[in-house]
Formats: sequence, C-alpha cells, structure tokens
Amino acid sequence: MSTSPRTRTVIGCTLLVTALGAGVTACGSDGNPLSAKPFDAADQISFNGPSGDGKKVDPDKPLELTADSDDGRITDVTAVDATGRQVAGELSADGSRWHSTSPLAANARYTVRVSTEDEDGAPGRKVLTFDTAKPTAKKRLTVKFGPNAGAYGVGQPLTAELSQPVKDRTQRAVVERALRVDSVPSVQGSWYWVDDKELHYRPKDYWPAHATIKARSDLDGVKVSDRLVGGASKALKITTGDSILALTDAATHQMTVYENGKEIQEIPVTTGKPGFDTRNGVKVVLAKQYFVRMRGTSIGIAEGSADSYDLPVYYATQLTFSGEYVHAAPWSVGSQGYENVSHGCTGMSTGNAEWFFDHIHEGDVVKVVNSEGHEMEPFGNGFGDWNVTWKDWRKGSALTGSGQATPNAQDMARLRPESV
Repeated sequence: MSTSPRTRTVIGCTLLVTALGAGVTACGSDGNPLSAKPFDAADQISFNGPSGDGKKVDPDKPLELTADSDDGRITDVTAVDATGRQVAGELSADGSRWHSTSPLAANARYTVRVSTEDEDGAPGRKVLTFDTAKPTAKKRLTVKFGPNAGAYGVGQPLTAELSQPVKDRTQRAVVERALRVDSVPSVQGSWYWVDDKELHYRPKDYWPAHATIKARSDLDGVKVSDRLVGGASKALKITTGDSILALTDAATHQMTVYENGKEIQEIPVTTGKPGFDTRNGVKVVLAKQYFVRMRGTSIGIAEGSADSYDLPVYYATQLTFSGEYVHAAPWSVGSQGYENVSHGCTGMSTGNAEWFFDHIHEGDVVKVVNSEGHEMEPFGNGFGDWNVTWKDWRKGSALTGSGQATPNAQDMARLRPESV
C-alpha cells in the first residue's frame, strides 16, 4: 500500500521531534491530533461477520472491512490466524474498504488489526477476533512431501503428492499458494504440476551446497472446491551437502566429477552402443546398490541371442526407473575410454566404480552429453526436472503459468528399460 502525503508528513514530524530531543517539539506540542496515541476506531469500522453473538464466520466468504465515517479511512489491515497464516487482501484507493483475496481457513481463530486515520490525520486502531465455522466439504485434501527427511545432493527436487486430484486452474492456484518452501540460503524456486495429483518443486538453478530446505502445507481448513477442503499435512526438512556434478561425455568416453565447482576425478567410461544409446541430459541419483543382478530378458532381449546377458553388477548407482545405472563393468575395461559398448548404462572399472559409489549421493547430479540417445524425460522415469528450462518450468505453475503443463508425450513414449 502506498503511503499518503499526510502519512509522510507525520513520519517526518516524528523524526524531527526525535532529532530535536526532549522538551523541543516540531509538531504536536499544541495538542495537534497528529501527536496523539491511536484512538479507538471501533465505531468507525464494520466487517461482514457476527459481532459478539457467538456465531462463527463462514470461511467460504471473503472478509470485508468498511470505514463507516466519511471523515476517516482505513490505512492498513493485517489478518492472521492462530498458526501465523496471514490473509492477503486489497485496500481501495480511497481507504473506504478492504477485502480478503485469499481464502480463510475453516475452524480457525483470526485476529484482525485495522489502522485508520481521520480527516486531520489522527491515527485510529481497531482489533477484532473471530472464529470460522467448521468445514462443510466432504473430502479432505492432504499433502505428502518427498523425499524422506535427510541429506541429499543439490539436484534433489521436492515432490508434493496430493490425496485428491485437482484439475481446475483456479483450485490449483489455491493449493499451490498454500504449499510453502523456504530455504537457507534463500533461492528462487517454483512448483510444477506434473499431473492432477503430483507437483515438483525446484530452484531456478541447483540448490546451494549445505542448504536447509523446509516444505509445509498451509492448506488445513482452506476450501479448495465445494467438495474439497484442505487437511493437516506433515512438514518436511532436508539438507544438502557438497555440490557434486558428474559430467559424462559419450563422444570422448570420459566422466569428469566436480565437487563444489572443482574437478576432483576423471574416469574412462563406456556408454550405450547404437540401438541402446544412453540418454542425454541431466539425471538425479535415485539410489545406490552394492549388488544388482541384470538380465537381458528384462529389456526384451531374447535369451541366447547375441545381445543376451545375465550378470552380477557391483557398485550400481541408479539414475532412472527404467534401469540406467553407473556401475562396475570389468568385462568392458578394454573399451572404456575408447568406445561405447553397453546397453545404456555407464560402465567403468571396478576400482573407479567403487570410488564413484563412495563419492556420489542420492540427489547428486549426473549429466550426459554428446550421446546419440534422446533427451532424458522430464518426469516419469526418475528426476529429469532440470531438463526443463526455467521459462517452461514456470509455465507449469498455476501461479505464474497455466498450471496445466505436461511432459512431452513423445518423450514419455520412449520409456524403455535398460541395463548393462
């Protein structure tokens, strides 16, 4: 809200009084109302709810405050519930009316502080409290945040899984506005609607190293639709460690590992051969397994064919749900650093795989460039979130875009299992 010229005069007088010291006044010494304490504005302000009759306010209706006197106006309003959630609102240009622009929560107690001034600029104040009625909607919308609490790499997106589908853009905006993410250090970030029940959150760039990230839902008691009201949800806290980025160049057959921007290791590798080319793009580490048994039959290779295999694989770092890993491949050491001979995974010697396994963590970033494979899917096959440009990512928000963005259907159709 802009400050009126009259208010600026009051502030200027106050500062001058302070500067001149005790016993010397620049204004207000003659009883001018500008120097008085705020008067009780109870008789000047009314709101569209019950007053002292024990009735509760309908949370589905906006809160509205009006200045009853032609000689006064509203200058500021804050409305906060008992949990600290603040209600957004708009004040008319002439200060005659304020109304809420965000929904009230059901079954909550609110405290509203109203500041006013009369025609002479004398400040007034009114504080009112009220309770909202219990929700009438039949279904509760709760949120499950992911991943699990703990420490992750700087590429780890947050997820929000809704208990009920939300399709309407206006309703999505209500939900998204209530999903709060705070980080230390602070970064710019946004939610993206993957589908009707799942959202992902990521910053514009990777999370800072050694950051603390908290996610919570303020949906409890908030009406989303006529049949849907927000329920209580458990908050989430994660942290990040050092920034680890592994860059694999499929053309030079080398992986370079960076820690906090500094190169710490270079490893000769082999990636997917023609027909099984490794996906290009950014992938986020999903999990690590010391031992995985990989079979060609799991990806449609007939047993006994030239491409058939059934192998024990060690130091396996998973990058996609379909089975792309970075792992030990002692059978291809002669090709590592020279040619691509795998079925889609990134293979390296057992010693290098053990080193990588020990230095990589869930949420760390692995990026592949110069492969003949297609781009990593944004969603549905792990965390390909970082392959969406920031401009397009914001289009997937109900607050800054359409809130209806979906992954490229052709990319999703290319999903296939992979292995060694």
